[in-house]
Amino acid sequence: VKFGACNTPKPSFFDFEGKQKWEAWKALGDTSPHQAMQEYIAVVKKLDPSWNPQTTEKRGKESKTVFGGPVVSSLYQEETIREEDKNIFDYCRENNIDYVTKAIQSKKVDVNVTDEEGRALLHWACDRGHKELVSVLLQHAADVNIQDGEGQTALHYAATCEFLDIVELLLQSGADPGLRDQEGCLPQEVTDSKAITAALQQH
Repeated sequence: VKFGACNTPKPSFFDFEGKQKWEAWKALGDTSPHQAMQEYIAVVKKLDPSWNPQTTEKRGKESKTVFGGPVVSSLYQEETIREEDKNIFDYCRENNIDYVTKAIQSKKVDVNVTDEEGRALLHWACDRGHKELVSVLLQHAADVNIQDGEGQTALHYAATCEFLDIVELLLQSGADPGLRDQEGCLPQEVTDSKAITAALQQH
């Protein structure tokens, strides 16, 4: 409901619970957060016909059903990040190429800087499908084989999210399809796309 379309790398084969959750999330496709919320509310109302989302006491807080169980407020919305509070990763997620480029060129930001999870700007750009930004980062010497905290490369992200054009761009830029993550998975093992699997196997 909060995050929209699936945008995280597929869990390893041995992470059975995580893999099932990921596949269920991905199966939602482009379902919007609003649509997902409406479907969630419909299910809650079916379980508890007396529940009314309008009676939620506080926005963004938990409310109680007559059964005493927690129900997420239907009024919950993620707060928009104020411009002065944004960091380089926020601008990367937004595909703000001008800002990211200027920050790198002015040396205010290292092109290979990572967030708390070890994800670099290249990981985020690949995750969101921002091909032009991926190209810009590579032109500014981004490490095409940099691995995040779980050992996943930009290829893992692009393959999982099924961005064939980005996978091809990474390969052309020297990405190593033979690098495994901490679970021992290759990029070709985290995608359901036959075209991407073929492209990775050819290198």
